[in-house]
Amino acid sequence: MVEWKNLDTYKAYQNLFETKGKVDLAAVMSGESGAERVSKYCVPMADGLAYNFAAKEVNDDIIEKLADLADEAQLAQKFEELYNGAVINTGEKRLVLHHLTRGQLGNDVIADGVNKGEFYKKQQERIAEFAGKVHAGEIVNENGEKFTTVVQIGIGGSDLGPRAIYLALKNWAAANGMLKMRAEFISNVDPDDAACVLESIDIAHSLFIVVSKSGTTLETLTNELFVKNAIEKEGLDASKHMLAVTSETSPMAKNSDYLAAFFMDDYIGGRYSSSSAVGGAVLSLAFGPEVFARFLDGMAAEDKLSACADPKKNPAMLDALIGVYERNIMGYPITALLPYSQALSRFPAHLQQVDMESNGKSVNRFGEEINYKTGAAFFGEPGTNGQHSFYQLLHQGTDIIPLQFIGFKDSQYNIDVEVEGSTSQTKLNANLAAQMVALACGKDDENPNKRFEGNRPSSVIVGEQLTPEACGALLSHYENKIMFQGFLWNVNSFDQEGVQLGKVLAKRVLAHDTDGALKGFSELLGV
Repeated sequence: MVEWKNLDTYKAYQNLFETKGKVDLAAVMSGESGAERVSKYCVPMADGLAYNFAAKEVNDDIIEKLADLADEAQLAQKFEELYNGAVINTGEKRLVLHHLTRGQLGNDVIADGVNKGEFYKKQQERIAEFAGKVHAGEIVNENGEKFTTVVQIGIGGSDLGPRAIYLALKNWAAANGMLKMRAEFISNVDPDDAACVLESIDIAHSLFIVVSKSGTTLETLTNELFVKNAIEKEGLDASKHMLAVTSETSPMAKNSDYLAAFFMDDYIGGRYSSSSAVGGAVLSLAFGPEVFARFLDGMAAEDKLSACADPKKNPAMLDALIGVYERNIMGYPITALLPYSQALSRFPAHLQQVDMESNGKSVNRFGEEINYKTGAAFFGEPGTNGQHSFYQLLHQGTDIIPLQFIGFKDSQYNIDVEVEGSTSQTKLNANLAAQMVALACGKDDENPNKRFEGNRPSSVIVGEQLTPEACGALLSHYENKIMFQGFLWNVNSFDQEGVQLGKVLAKRVLAHDTDGALKGFSELLGV
């Protein structure tokens, strides 16, 4: 029987405190022992990726104690409960089914009288059929001309994930002749966002996807109206340019204002929705449904690894355990994701939402206050740009910030130039290797300003090339890592009440129902 308990009640957790500070990272990463450690502390992932944690402050004893914690906390059993359809989202009393959108891990899940696996698969098939007709010129604009651009209108999980994946795969698709349509995204209710996108596209040859599960998201509906007005100013029928991704019960479903509607439901959280119709529609139109299917295959393969009970064979679980060790035993309050791939430029922004919206909680899944730290603050930028920005603080600041690097041996275009005996890709990866060693080992110097203390922990996920499968495996890894950390902290990682209060107060401001500071700030901002 699965028991949901607070982290500090586990004996294995208490045993970890005796290991604090026992690993001198600078010492174990120096000399030949460092090379042996890099080879040893590496776990295979899907699609040829590998999770390497050699530069983390752990040793064999700590890994064994973390494995004991995984067993005592029943992490594998809790994941099994989730993918078999238990009510894991206790705050909203909902199932959590985003894994079903990329393949069946366990039993059939029946909810609301519907086989949910079949339901999600049907939506993907409908999207694939629609995208195929657009690409073949069977669905065209009013002048019988093909659509060339697709624009996603959504916010939060309806924007961050699909945008990050589109940017991640755009170069690969172009290099492999798979770029079918240009994609753009409108998310911010700031009118300059929509105006800038509309100014940059040919509206007559554009499809617009409005994404709102409830059909009532204020920012999205405002931007939808902004776009409709622009379409009509061009003398066009907006209903022949608009698609909807929503729930079957929303006002956007089966509505003549849209060419087609594709469905999701309340069991798919926004930040976990990239593998549903939310990502499926825009990515299938941009790259073709075959590429989106390959992305889902990568996610499914990594999900299967995440179902393994042994953390030494389960990279997402091990990554989660090490992260909790850093947060709760070592006391580090921040983490950073640093992909050495320009294609992953928006990946940190997406995972920032997934991580901080999921585990930024101060009560457990039963609504009881907890007295230990939960989710760390999260940020990131691509290398090597970050090296010329915030790495100073990472190397010599007063806080130690654990780092998560991502690197690929080959670029997506396979177009390069050799300068001073090495290519651009080689220089990129040389910088990544150098940063990990510099952070871990540091450097002594008589001049304190030039002294690097080292002992700054990091991990790296390494792959051959950022393909659709690799991109899917990466996203699954982090989604499952965050899920396992939520299980350990005993929080509900699948609601987001913290975003609701601001929405309520904003509605009061718009209705001019304000007093006190709310009235003062509203007047200051000219509302």
